[in-house]
Formats: sequence, C-alpha cells, structure tokens
Amino acid sequence: MTLHIETPLIKSRALSLKTDRTVLLKLEGLQPSGSFKLRGVGFACEEHKRRGARRFVAASGGNAGYAVAYAGRELGIPVTVVVPQTTSARAKALIRGEEADVVVHGASFAESNAYALSILGEGDAYLHAFDDPLLWEGHATMVEEIARQTERPDLLVCSVGGGGLLAGVIEGLRRVGWNDIPVLAVETDGAASYNEALKAGEPVTLPKIQSVATSLGANKVSARIVALAKEHPVRNCLVTDAEAIQGSVTLLEEHRLLTEPACGASVAALAQVPQHFPNAQRIVVIACGGVGTTSQQLLEWSDFCRLEGDQIGASRSNEVKASESQHP
Repeated sequence: MTLHIETPLIKSRALSLKTDRTVLLKLEGLQPSGSFKLRGVGFACEEHKRRGARRFVAASGGNAGYAVAYAGRELGIPVTVVVPQTTSARAKALIRGEEADVVVHGASFAESNAYALSILGEGDAYLHAFDDPLLWEGHATMVEEIARQTERPDLLVCSVGGGGLLAGVIEGLRRVGWNDIPVLAVETDGAASYNEALKAGEPVTLPKIQSVATSLGANKVSARIVALAKEHPVRNCLVTDAEAIQGSVTLLEEHRLLTEPACGASVAALAQVPQHFPNAQRIVVIACGGVGTTSQQLLEWSDFCRLEGDQIGASRSNEVKASESQHP
C-alpha cells in the first residue's frame, strides 16, 4: 500500500471542443492531501521511516507541508512544519489538522527553510518541498498510471514551481519508454524562475514573486530541471495570472474541481499548444490540484480580472475613439 492513490484520467469534453484536440486530465487534486505532492512526499516519508526516522521536518506553508503532515500522521511519525509569516490562517489550520506542529518563522520561504534545517536533530528527517530525488521517484508514478490508463499521448502539460513535478514527470516518461514525448512546462509571468533559469543556463534567484499562483513561487528552481531541458524535449511557456485564474474557473465550472491558479495555469497553456506543438492531437494535462484556494477566493479573483479586463477594454476603446476624432 502507498500513501497516495491512483487518480482518474478523464477526457475533458469541454477542453477538447475548445482546442479541437483530445485533452485528458490527470486528476491529482483527488489525492488525500489535495495535490500531487503526496506521491513524492509519501514515498520519501516511507523511505525515511524505513531508515529509522523519528520525526519529519519540513518548511512549507502550502501543499508540500500539508502532504508531509498527512504522511506523518498516517505513518505514526511526529511532524514539524516551519511556515513563513505570510502563511494564511487556513493553511496553518489544515496542517495542524493533520496533528503536525506548526512553527511560524521568517518573512520568506528561504528564512523558514533555513530555520527548519537548523532545528534538525538526531533521528529527524528533512523533507524538501521539491529538490530531492526521492520526491521525483514518487512523482514519476503518475506517468506509470497514465501509461496504464490510456494510449500514448503526443504531449504532457504540467505546471512548474520549484521543479519537483517536472522532474518526476520526465523520470516517469523514461520509465515507461516514452522518452520522446515532449513536455510543456508552464509558469505565470510573475513566478517565472524556470524561464529565467533556461535563459541563463543555470538556476537564478528571482528578487521577488509577483503572482497569485503562489504555489509556483519558488524564487529558484532545482538544478535538475535545468539539466533535464538539455536531455528531454521540454518547452516552457508563460501565462498571465488572469489566464491561470480562468483555467481554474474552467476546471470548477466544467469538472466540479476546485484547484489553485498554479494548476489552472496548465489549463490556460492549452491555448499555446498550436504555437509550440502544432501536431500534438492527444494531450495529457496534469491537473496538479492544490489546497490553498477557496471557491470564494477564486470567484473574487475571477471577478476582479474580468473587471480589470473590462476597464482595459474601455480604455482602449476610448483611445481608438479619440484617435478617430483626431484623424477623421
């Protein structure tokens, strides 16, 4: 038995009609912890328990921290999760609900992570949010499932934060002999650490994250996914926050799935498939999930983006009218 479950792979009629392609959704938000994170985290926690770990320590105010807390409770191992001061009350409550100790420390993930490392004692195991081969090994199981659930796709689409999911997806493709199937890696404009790393040829640190898709907000990606871009057909693309939010709204309205904009970003990226992979007809989107967004938040963000779009549209219309009046 594993801590994660095998998740459904469904055909999205709505997205298939919209894109004139066959779009399949791997529903990772149905994992017990609400996101794909449980695959890698669960695998790593089981391995650390086998090696004799007596406590799990993690730094994360989001899905990784929640997954470690869930895994620890299931395995009977105490968990301490260090979160930054910006972590929402809801996120802290979710982690505490899994019987983990929550320590609030630092203004950023980097400070929380440094503190988590400083409190490690004998018998403690440290769980990184994304940069750990054990995590990648666990995440790879989703591709093994996809290979059992459907025929060979032309393209996989997944969101990128720190890179744990992307590294796992590529490892999974190798396991099932799909080495030549490309991956479209998706970020939002304000959290484009992978995009910057690819341009530089190595991981670079973003000065700040400016995106509503906070689960994509790793200031610096894993070196592993920069190296993988040279070994595997990977193309990265950027979407706006508004597009990512609309992607999550689509999943909510069409499939009754509540997800974070970090997940909606991959749905939004389908609009760029003709540009990057014009021949891809059968596409699997990793609907990675996420527990950091409520339905109320999502609808408020959607309304704000719609209002902002209307204002931009009105402003452009006025500019055109002004131009026409000056140049009859």
